[in-house]
Amino acid sequence: MADTTGVGFRSERGPVLIAVMLATGLIAIDSTILATAVPSIVDDLGGFSQFPWLFSIYLLAQAVSVPVYSKLADTVGRKPIMLVGIGLFLLGSILCGVAWDMTSLIVFRAVQGLGAGAVLPVSITITGDIYTVRERAKVQGYIASVWAASSVIGPTLGGVFAEFLSWRWIFFVNIPLCILAAVMLWRGYHESLGREKHRIDVAGATVLTLGLTLVILAVLEGGQAWDWLSWQSLGAFGVGGLLLVVFVLIERRAAEPVLPLWVFSRRLIVTTSLISLGVGAVLIGLTSYVPTFLEITADASPLVSGLAVAALTLGWPIAASNAGRLFLRIGFRATALIGLAIAVLGSAALFAASFVPNVWTTAIACFIVGLGLGLVASPTLIAAQSSVPWEERGVVTGANMFLRSVGSAVGVAIFGAVANGVITRSGLGPQSPVAIQAASATVFFAVAVAAILTIAAALVMPRARVDDIEHRPAEAVAAS
Repeated sequence: MADTTGVGFRSERGPVLIAVMLATGLIAIDSTILATAVPSIVDDLGGFSQFPWLFSIYLLAQAVSVPVYSKLADTVGRKPIMLVGIGLFLLGSILCGVAWDMTSLIVFRAVQGLGAGAVLPVSITITGDIYTVRERAKVQGYIASVWAASSVIGPTLGGVFAEFLSWRWIFFVNIPLCILAAVMLWRGYHESLGREKHRIDVAGATVLTLGLTLVILAVLEGGQAWDWLSWQSLGAFGVGGLLLVVFVLIERRAAEPVLPLWVFSRRLIVTTSLISLGVGAVLIGLTSYVPTFLEITADASPLVSGLAVAALTLGWPIAASNAGRLFLRIGFRATALIGLAIAVLGSAALFAASFVPNVWTTAIACFIVGLGLGLVASPTLIAAQSSVPWEERGVVTGANMFLRSVGSAVGVAIFGAVANGVITRSGLGPQSPVAIQAASATVFFAVAVAAILTIAAALVMPRARVDDIEHRPAEAVAAS
């Protein structure tokens, strides 16, 4: 069993892993199931101009809450925070299912996002607690396979519910699954924490949440709902940035800071978090633009275009489940560099294929990118988790997951601006195959550039091997 210094465990790992995979699957499916049902939702509730907020508010609520939940998981334990997250996700699902207009549905999606913000990082932290570094290589592959299956199941379920039942079942189907995951976790996962008293950093958590909310909101809406130089964008960036400066000052004095500043002083943690930022950008660039590219330029159906994107998330778990054999032999840094090289190759192939639109060549390129990301995401996260003791693992995992969300949010903004610029200059409109082909090619080129830039973070990542991390203090590994 993994190092659990200061904490006692009496858990059966198999049932706990199943519960974690089930909870992760809920979050993964919910990130894709809604897209195919948007037309039905708009027909029923109206509010076409507001529907993008169904996705933005979920991503925003999830991203800003991750650092707070991660610190609380280190303070009061994984189990209560995980159960709170599942409970919030369940409540949000029920409320979404009974929403009476688009505004209420958007608000209730925020509740779901707050639940997801706890479930995702704490799930990964739990696996880091109960499995050794070597075991975690295979376990992370299992969790990655959940995302792969969800990429196919989500859109399919959404389409089935919207066409044959009601879009509301997209949310009601979460009810029994949430209850099952909570019961399995409650019965199977047991942790025994010390009785020391903790001081919750309420001020830091509040200021961090507000600051991140404003900054990410500006990134998500800049160039879309708001002009980049509008008072809304500049005001959100300015106030959000000021609050983050205040947050740093608060954390320097806090007894138990919600996001300890030492996170930014350890090279291994900083570089792996920056790699996660790049992974988030590459991932959102493909999942957001490949379907539209294929549907308009190759006349593919939504189902076929969705399956082409699913090739990416099929390649990911295949590589992730085998990454352990590689990083156990050559180390984490070398494995990440190989993965990034493959991701760059796949992105370049996608860019080249965009000039002759074809479902198969696009799917193969996505699969190659997925293989590369599978060799990057899991090994770098395992390296970061394994370099710290139990009481710091939640914060480190949260930082990694948060930066991936930020990467996706920034990626959406940058790629959206790039695509809109190309379409505008073409003068042909967003339904023109020629304009979409040109815009997609430019975005795919930008994705390749993002993958290349991520290599820079991997190059300065410490050359830590598994034996180094398992037998040396965290500070020594981070500084090596």
